[in-house]
Amino acid sequence: MNEIVAQLGDKKSPKRRSAAKKLRKLKDVDAGPHLLAALEAELKDVRTWETQYQMIMAIGECGYKPALPFINELAKQDFEATMIYVAIGDAIVRLSMENERDAAPIFKLLDTGNEMLVDGALRAMAMLKMVPSDSHIEKIINYVAARELNQGIHFWVIAAAPGWSGAKVEEYLDYCAKSPREEITSAIALARKNKYKKWSPL
Repeated sequence: MNEIVAQLGDKKSPKRRSAAKKLRKLKDVDAGPHLLAALEAELKDVRTWETQYQMIMAIGECGYKPALPFINELAKQDFEATMIYVAIGDAIVRLSMENERDAAPIFKLLDTGNEMLVDGALRAMAMLKMVPSDSHIEKIINYVAARELNQGIHFWVIAAAPGWSGAKVEEYLDYCAKSPREEITSAIALARKNKYKKWSPL
């Protein structure tokens, strides 16, 4: 891992980004302090937003909880490249969870009104195969069901749904089945079979 960590300090942004992606796959909490230091330096250059995105994702996937206050502050900043908010939302959920069913961090992000933060939060929920309490599932479904069918926000909720059950979930899947988007209808088919797919987001 030391070699990859050293690469975080490379002069070229693509090399630093590649190192962050590798550390994201390793999921080693020991990489956390190095990633956080690299991110702080990286944020000085708005042009390297893709590298910043991967570093934030890696911090979340490594489970480096001491980075949470810093990531929470980032959520309040203005980023021209809004994809960064997706990584921030994803990382906040991963680093804030008290247990594998804890959806409380998701609701905090829903309250921000920042669609990209919300997208990241819902994506983390799906990737972690989270099964929140029935009342929390209902709240999440109520939040997204108010959106138009062609909106991408539905995708990650459906991707999280294979482990969910109950009339509310069935009703929501029936509603989304009318979507014109193929990725949504194929995710519904999996949810109805209670099958999770290994999604590979950016």
